[in-house]
Amino acid sequence: MNEPSVWVFFYGSYINVDVLAEVDLIPAEVEVARLSGYDLRIAPLANLVPSTERSVYGILATATHRELHRLYVEHAQGVLGGTYEPEAVLAESRDGRWRPALCYLAHNMDEAEPAADYVGRIARPARQLGFPAWYCERIESFAPAR
Repeated sequence: MNEPSVWVFFYGSYINVDVLAEVDLIPAEVEVARLSGYDLRIAPLANLVPSTERSVYGILATATHRELHRLYVEHAQGVLGGTYEPEAVLAESRDGRWRPALCYLAHNMDEAEPAADYVGRIARPARQLGFPAWYCERIESFAPAR
């Protein structure tokens, strides 16, 4: 039996298809998108916080609820230590189409400095996906000083 899939807006290390593959999630569809009304934080994991002045970039991808459970409960919570909960959002694709999607946010994350390799797992695919230069620089600004 085929499980239905839903659209999800990924914005942190899950924009990296190699990271998704680590939990056997290979989306049938992926497209670059922007989400208004949020700002990115990476401290120590990626998260979004409400903002009236900013927007974030990520990918819209399809996933089943079983895959999302593996991703956010088994991997994000069990391996990375972050508890994320789904919220409904409206993201805009690169070609101007609006798509309702789930977006997972951590409402109670203890802030800490992120690991440099974690920031890299977000910054590299952001550049490869063609996110705006200013946004790629924003991601890279979270890397710890050497």
